[in-house]
Amino acid sequence: MFTRRQLLQQTGTGLGLLGLAALCTEANDTTPPDPRQPLAPRPPHFPAKAKHIIHVYCNGGPSQVDTFDPKPLLARFAGRALPSGNLTTERPTAGALPSPFRFRKHGQSGIEVSEIFEKTARHIDDICVIRSMFANTPNHEQSMRLMNCGDERLSRPSLGAWLNYGLGSENRNLPGFIAMCPGLPVADTSNWRSAFLPGIYQGTHIDTRRTNVNELIENIRNPLVTRTDQRRQLDLLAELNRQHQQARAEDAGLEARIQSFELAYRMQMEATDAFDVSGEPQHLRDAYGAHVQGRQLLIARRLIERGVRIVQCYHGDVQPWDSHNNIAAEHRRLGREIDGPIAALLSDLKRLGLFEETLVIIGGEFGRTPAVELANGQPAMGRDHNHWGFSILLAGGGVRGGYVHGATDDFGFRAVENRVHVHDLHATLLHLLGFDHERLTYRYAGRDFRLTDVHGQVVNEILA
Repeated sequence: MFTRRQLLQQTGTGLGLLGLAALCTEANDTTPPDPRQPLAPRPPHFPAKAKHIIHVYCNGGPSQVDTFDPKPLLARFAGRALPSGNLTTERPTAGALPSPFRFRKHGQSGIEVSEIFEKTARHIDDICVIRSMFANTPNHEQSMRLMNCGDERLSRPSLGAWLNYGLGSENRNLPGFIAMCPGLPVADTSNWRSAFLPGIYQGTHIDTRRTNVNELIENIRNPLVTRTDQRRQLDLLAELNRQHQQARAEDAGLEARIQSFELAYRMQMEATDAFDVSGEPQHLRDAYGAHVQGRQLLIARRLIERGVRIVQCYHGDVQPWDSHNNIAAEHRRLGREIDGPIAALLSDLKRLGLFEETLVIIGGEFGRTPAVELANGQPAMGRDHNHWGFSILLAGGGVRGGYVHGATDDFGFRAVENRVHVHDLHATLLHLLGFDHERLTYRYAGRDFRLTDVHGQVVNEILA
């Protein structure tokens, strides 16, 4: 016979464990999204610093020693062999190639930035410069897949697809993930794939060489059918597809097709407006610039403003930053194209109160060699691919501004201090969006997959 006091003493721990079990179940809930509403908003694992991402992708690989990682020793060894030797890259390299660009300290932080990013440098106190990035291979295709999908070889979902899967969309009338590129980058659509995730989570590609809004998104409107008739047609088609699907529940492609029809119908109400920048004040359009880079970043801001989860803005077709020859002229031209729009974007996000909730990423898939590349045995005055050490910029969205993380060696060849692999970058990005990268998983082929595979550590030093 137990007294009340004895009963509480005997069962108290058990009741506590029941409560703990309930909390643990809630904290580790990995219930998949409702397939009928795959883009419905969902909470992350913990309170997030950022809600959106704008990825300014400098495809081709900008040179760290010509942009955000000054190496004055290159001038002393100009044309001579580096004392540390040359690392193995894709092509033969020779002596040191000094940067043709002047570096200057900016802001209260005094971070040095190249003259080709002088306008972006005005925001340096709000930017984190990671100078110690490294990847696995010196090839565009593999490194671009690694940067965008977490694996350079296999068909894996992209970062944007993972975020769509994890968070859903804040605007059901627009895709949650949009990739804008004037043309296609290397490895083309694999950069925004959904792979084994449901197809509704893949990125929507927009070819920004087109300036007419109705051409940016092909077939956005059907001039021959009213919206009422379209709705009736889609309802009938959806019912037929659902009946067809009952015997084919494992066909993920069919579900993705059904959802894409619905999304395309809803986009007619909002997509045209989102991509039409003509309503923006003239002074703002002038700040971004009346060219493809300016339009891309202005559209990106408009999309984020409307709840799109992640927008990637590729600099150009194939790999424009791939400066194997005459890097002085090529990098200067490319910097002139993107510097002003980046500065305008950061200012605009601050003006609208979106900076703190929008994570801006600026960089490519790798960097470039501090040693000159050889073409037919002769210096080509350009730089080869360099995955051993390069720079990435982060701003907004809970990032520590006015801060330089890590370092490369004295010549900018290899990351040597506080090294950050691409998997670590992905783990950190997911953390800023409110996810434990080890728990954001998807069951496929008998395994729980994740963006970071079995790697990755959050870089806590760059968090605000």
